[in-house]
Amino acid sequence: MNTRTLIPSLSVVAIAMAGATAHAEQAHSDTSAAPRSPNIVFIYADDMSWTGSSVAMIQGDPSSRSDFYQTPNLEALAATGMVFSNAYSPGALCTPSRAGLLTGQTPAQLRITTPGRGKVDDSRKVLTPQPTTQLPPSITTIGTALKTQGYATALLGKWHIGREDHAGRFGFDQHDEATQNDNQGTPQDPKEIFSLTQRGIEFIEQSVNANQPFYLQISHYAVHSPTQSRPESRDKFNALAAGQYHSDPDYAGMTWDLDTSLAPLLQALDDLGISDNTYVVFSSDHGAPGNRRNPYNAPLFGGKGSLYEGGIRVPLIISGPGVNIGYSDKNVSGTDLFATFASWAGAKVDAPESEDLTPLLTDNDDKFQRRHALLFHYPHYGRGSQTPQTALIADQWKLLRDWEQGSDQLFNLKEDIGETQDLADKEPKTLAKMIALMDARLTNIEAQLPIPNSDYDPNVAPRRRGNRR
Repeated sequence: MNTRTLIPSLSVVAIAMAGATAHAEQAHSDTSAAPRSPNIVFIYADDMSWTGSSVAMIQGDPSSRSDFYQTPNLEALAATGMVFSNAYSPGALCTPSRAGLLTGQTPAQLRITTPGRGKVDDSRKVLTPQPTTQLPPSITTIGTALKTQGYATALLGKWHIGREDHAGRFGFDQHDEATQNDNQGTPQDPKEIFSLTQRGIEFIEQSVNANQPFYLQISHYAVHSPTQSRPESRDKFNALAAGQYHSDPDYAGMTWDLDTSLAPLLQALDDLGISDNTYVVFSSDHGAPGNRRNPYNAPLFGGKGSLYEGGIRVPLIISGPGVNIGYSDKNVSGTDLFATFASWAGAKVDAPESEDLTPLLTDNDDKFQRRHALLFHYPHYGRGSQTPQTALIADQWKLLRDWEQGSDQLFNLKEDIGETQDLADKEPKTLAKMIALMDARLTNIEAQLPIPNSDYDPNVAPRRRGNRR
C-alpha cells in the first residue's frame, strides 16, 4: 500500500494510539511470520452523502465534493487507491443497505426493504407489503464466509438489522450486540467515533499478535442525526465561510471528527507493519437527508429514503495491495463488497447479485461484467412525501417507477446526473427495454410488490405515517 499522508488531531491521536504504540514493536518483529491472506478494514459511515466529503467523486469535478466539509484523511486515502464515481448503496435506508452489503443480496431479494415491519395503511392508493427485519439464520455473510478462511472478524458499532439478532450470530467474533441508532457519545467522543476507532485498533493488535488475518468493520454512528461534534471541531467551521449547499458548522465538525479518526487507524497499520497487506475500504450506507428545499446532496436530486440519486449514490474508496490509483466510472453497488471481500480472502461464495470488483481495481476492466442491472426496491410509504418506488440502473440509463401513480420515468445519468429530464417519451425503445428488465428481475427474485387498494377513496385524507430510520 502506498504511503499515506495523515492529517491527525494530536490530542485525539495520542489517546487512540496508546494501545497500538504499546504493542507495535513486538508485532512488527513478527511480520515475517504473518499470514499471506490480506487483512480487510472497512469503514462504514452512516448517512454520508455522495458529496459529504472533500474528495471529488468525479475526477476534476468540484461539484462532486462538499463545498464546506473538510476530510483530509479521506483525501489521502483516495490518493493511494481507487474512487468509484458511480457507487450505490443497496438501498436508500439503513437496514436494507446493511443487510444487502453483508450478504451480497439485494434488499428486494432478502425482503428486508425498510426498517421495522413497515406500516399497513388502507387509506392510500396502493397497499404495501409487510417486509421482514431479520436475516435468515443460515445465510452466508461476510463474517461466515471469511471465517471459513481462518479470519478473525469484528463488526463494531451500529448493527440495526432487527432488534433481536446481532452480528455474533452471523460470523463476527467481536460485536456490540443489537445496536440501533443509539450510542454512548460524549463531548470529546461524539457518536463514539474515537472509542470505536480505539477498539478497532485493539482488535487489529490482537489479530496480528495471534498471527491471524482479520476483517474489521467499523460501522460508525456518524454522520447520522442528531448532530454531535467536539466543541473545537465546531469552532473550526464556525470561523469559515459557509458553502452554498453545506453550511452547518456542527455537521461539518462531526464530519471532520469522523475523518480525524482515520489517522490513528491507518497509522496503526503502518506501525504494526501490515499496511502492505491490508485493504482499506470506505463507504456509506446511503445518502444524506435532502429534498428540493434542502438540497444537501446537490448536484444529486433527493435524499435518504428516496430512490433518486441523492438517496442511493454514495462515496466508495478502496485502497490496498495491487489496487490502482485513480477513478472508475463503472456502476457498482454495496452488495459487490461481499464478493470482493470473499475474493480477497480466497473464499468461494454463490452470490449472483454481487460482483467481484477486483478486475476494476487492477486495470482489468474488460473482465468485469455485471450479470444483472442494479436494482433498488422500496415498496412502502415513508416519511413526508415518499411513496413506493423501484429503480433499475443499466449502463447510463435509470428507470424509476412510482407504484402509486403507476408511472415510469427514464433518465440518462451520464448526461443528467441531477435527474432533471424525464426521457420516457423521447426514448420509447429504451423505456420498453428497461421496463422489461425491471419486471423480469422483480419476478425472478419474487420481490414483494404494492397492489392496488380497491377501497381507496381520493376524497379521504391519508393517515399520518412514518418509519423510523
